[in-house]
Amino acid sequence: MLPRIVFLLSFGMQPQTLPTVTVTQDDTVIRQSCRILIPPGTVIEDANGDGVIQIAASDIVVEFAEGSLLRGSKPGTPPDQYRGYGVRVVGQKNVTLRRARLSGFWCGLWATNAAGLVLESCDGSDNRRQRLGSTPAAEDGGDWLWPHNNDENEWLKNYGAAFYVEDSEGVTVRGCRVRRGQNGLVLDCCNEAKVYDNDLSFNSGWGVALWRSSRNVISRNAIDFCVRGYSHGVYNRGQDSAGILMFEQCCQNVIAENSVTHGGDGFFGFAGREALGETGAHPAEWYKRRGNNDNLLMKNDFSYAPAHGIEMTFSFGNCFIHNRLVGNAICGVWGGYSQDTLVAGNDMAENGEMGYGLERGGVNIEHGRNNRIVQNTLGKNKCGVHLWGGPTGQFAERAWAKANGTDSTQNLIAGNTIEGNDLAFHFRGPGEVTLGYNQVRDGGREIEADKEHTVRRDESITGADFRSPDYPVFGQARPLGARKHLAGRENILMTEWGPWDHESPLVRLVETAGSSHAYELHGMPGEVTARVTGDDVAGRWDGAVSNGRGRYVVAARAGGVHPYVFEVFANGFSQRLTGTLLTAAWDATFFKWTQDVDPREKLEGWRVLARGDSAHSIGLDQLALKYGHRGPSELKLSDALAQARLGGDHFGMIARTKLPLTRGRWEFVTLSDDGVRVTVDGKPVIENWTWHGPTRDTGVLELSEDRTVEILVEHFEIDGYAVLELNVRRAD
Repeated sequence: MLPRIVFLLSFGMQPQTLPTVTVTQDDTVIRQSCRILIPPGTVIEDANGDGVIQIAASDIVVEFAEGSLLRGSKPGTPPDQYRGYGVRVVGQKNVTLRRARLSGFWCGLWATNAAGLVLESCDGSDNRRQRLGSTPAAEDGGDWLWPHNNDENEWLKNYGAAFYVEDSEGVTVRGCRVRRGQNGLVLDCCNEAKVYDNDLSFNSGWGVALWRSSRNVISRNAIDFCVRGYSHGVYNRGQDSAGILMFEQCCQNVIAENSVTHGGDGFFGFAGREALGETGAHPAEWYKRRGNNDNLLMKNDFSYAPAHGIEMTFSFGNCFIHNRLVGNAICGVWGGYSQDTLVAGNDMAENGEMGYGLERGGVNIEHGRNNRIVQNTLGKNKCGVHLWGGPTGQFAERAWAKANGTDSTQNLIAGNTIEGNDLAFHFRGPGEVTLGYNQVRDGGREIEADKEHTVRRDESITGADFRSPDYPVFGQARPLGARKHLAGRENILMTEWGPWDHESPLVRLVETAGSSHAYELHGMPGEVTARVTGDDVAGRWDGAVSNGRGRYVVAARAGGVHPYVFEVFANGFSQRLTGTLLTAAWDATFFKWTQDVDPREKLEGWRVLARGDSAHSIGLDQLALKYGHRGPSELKLSDALAQARLGGDHFGMIARTKLPLTRGRWEFVTLSDDGVRVTVDGKPVIENWTWHGPTRDTGVLELSEDRTVEILVEHFEIDGYAVLELNVRRAD
């Protein structure tokens, strides 16, 4: 098909008198200013991958008429199958795109070499996003993002975006909106941009992502709930999602007065692989002070992240000033290997509840030099300030490490108010720090320091010489505090397509415990009714439905495998879900094991322990063992098992049952932490005999005839969180 080329005479034309162009087909080329009209219900696929609308002239205004939507995929198409680009701009300057509504594409707008581009009041909601494998019960490692490469447009190729702008100077993005997507706005090799008054919230990847982009101002935007990989109280990963992402030598950017709450990280900055010497080849001197440098993060809210409020690593001269960092699962500020960082005047509280290793609390910096932590308020963190140094392994041979050093030295902590933390200061490994005057009112320990970490005290240093810098800011919006009713990580509710927006109705499966399944209902409009159909299956409300929220349990009334249909209705809303319940008579044996009988190395010796003195056998009607951080004796499964006090670490379980199954293909699904093995009639169906976090594994059994099969399940736990569940369902 030849491109449809639209020629419009528009000399001296005012925006309100723009002529109208009706767009109904692919490859529509716009060469002069116009208003785009798209008939309701129109779907236009980008067949050639070059954009449905191609803007092919500079210095023009293209605006969408009221109600016009450029849709690239048919209704009902799964979002991970969206393809093509809505609007394409290549090599044109000073293009203004106004009030565009773009959905159903891999990328709503893709602009290349488009200096002076203006996106104004555009809506890029409902474009490509990954179907997430992680559930409320378990993480799926396949959901992790990989932001480390983008010189070949990997972000666009792998993930898509609502708006992707590359190699462009002086871009302006204002008043735009993105919901139900993966990535909102990507600036790839863009400088001097202004991004303000946008709402890029409730997406499953990055709200704003910068790659090799400098001297940009991002201000007064709502970039909340850009997150994946989180289940409150079960696991916190973030999976490299972030409200604001900054990778590979992005410098002198101003991030000011934005609400960036509930992101995987609030802000995630990394110097980049080239900066560290992993890619490219440069003289040794080139690596000196190479990173994301001299950026200002000012008066933002980076709270309630599953990982870090601010992460900025291997970088120099960054300033984090007057930000709010509250309730982040791992830490408020993570600054590994960074130097010359100013962390000043921030409010950091209740960080570190679910920290990993040495990362937990208010400010955490490993192998950092000449960092100043002054005039902050740190309250109720797992640790107020934690600095550490020591060996860096093979990283010491990297060009960046040789050029910049990795000592934890010349750091200053002064003028901070520190109260209610589990520990005020922790200094570990070789290093050096100066402690000035700090108001420490912790009821617990003030300081822990290794002998090789030198702590110099000088209470004449107060940090009072710190002054807030002047900074540019654009926009009229005031997003800070606008979503305070959603404070807390417990309000991150993930679906298979991303975070719930707390507005639309939501039904999600939260427990799959063999003979019973539980569903959560949120945002239901008006009176709610539910029904379950299936043989020997019943449903009930678990408590009352209140404020649009409720919990519904589907349970089996007899042994065996029971498929069912669950339907919900509420004031014009309806949803139909299917599931399968399993009830069987299990003979389960629990026992302790020790390091010298590690099941990964000495399986037969481990199995022998199931017949030893520490073993206790009981009957179960389902394998739905939600240990959490507890052990078998704490699940109230039997009095004898409770008295055995097996503990929450280094225990095993071996369970057997017989189950009648009909001819056909059957799917076995486990949720485990740690190792699991399932055999049926002696043949392996599932084997993940490793240390791992909550993980789903699936195996298929094919039967040529109806028969009763014998199922053997083996499970071991090393330490930390533990779970073991098994379900069986038809695969065909």
